[in-house]
Amino acid sequence: MGNRIRRTTGDQILVRTGRTMTPTPYAIAVREQVHELLHQVQGVLAPSREIDPATLERTFTLRWHDSLVALSGPALLAAVREQAPGVRLRFIAESSVDTPGLRRGEVDLEANANRPGAPDIRVESAGETRLLLAMRREHPLARAGAVTVRQYAAAEHVTVSRRGNFGDALDDALARLGLTRRVVATAPTEAAALEFARGSNLLVGIPEATTRSEAATLGLVTFPLPFELPSVPVYLSWHQRYDTDPAHIWLRELARTVLAARAAP
Repeated sequence: MGNRIRRTTGDQILVRTGRTMTPTPYAIAVREQVHELLHQVQGVLAPSREIDPATLERTFTLRWHDSLVALSGPALLAAVREQAPGVRLRFIAESSVDTPGLRRGEVDLEANANRPGAPDIRVESAGETRLLLAMRREHPLARAGAVTVRQYAAAEHVTVSRRGNFGDALDDALARLGLTRRVVATAPTEAAALEFARGSNLLVGIPEATTRSEAATLGLVTFPLPFELPSVPVYLSWHQRYDTDPAHIWLRELARTVLAARAAP
C-alpha cells in the first residue's frame, strides 16, 4: 500500500505517513524555538545549587527534642548568625501527639529519637548516645556505689514521655530478664524528670550526651544501666520537597554538624 498523506493545518506538528509520524514543515521551523523554551523552563524549575548565605533572608522552623535544643541549639544559632545574619531560627516544642508538620510545610527540620516511616519524609542518623541511670547523691543506691539489675527493678522510677506513657524500652529490656519495675510518674521533658529525681528517691534514665552535664549541675549522680540496652539514636528529618532547596541543604549541613559533634557518644 502506498503512503497515506493527511492534509495538515498550518500549525500541525506531526502527520502520519504510512506507519510512521513525520514532522511537518511547521514543526521543523519552530524546533529551535521549542528547544530554547524547554531550556528556559528547566532553568526556572531546577533550583540553583549555589547559594550565598550572607545574602539569605529566611526563617526556618525547627521542631527538636528539648534536650537537643539545649545541647545543640546554641551552637547551630551561632553558626547561622556567623554565616547568614539574615536568617532566623524558630525552635518549637514537640507535640504530645504526632503531627504532619513536615508534610504541611509548618516545620523545616525535626531532630529526635523517632524515625519517621512516611515515604515522603527524608531521615538520616545524626548520632547516638547511651542511656545512663541518674539519682540524687543521698539515694541509698548511690551510697552503695553500684546498682544491680534487681536493685534497679525494685526501686521506684520516673520516666520521660511527652505522651505520658509509663512504659518504654527500659521496661522491655527488664521483661526479657523476667523483671518489672514500678514507675510512679511520667514527665514531659528530661529536665522535669531530673527535678523529680533531685527531690526524691526516684530513678530516671537519661541520654548521656544530652543530659549528663545537666544532671551533674543539679547534684545528681549517674551510673551505667545494670543491663544491656541499645543506644538511643538521634534522627534528622525533613520533607522531600526540600531535597534540592539550596538554603535548606545549607541548614541541614550545619544542623548535621552540630548534632554529630554533641549528640554522639
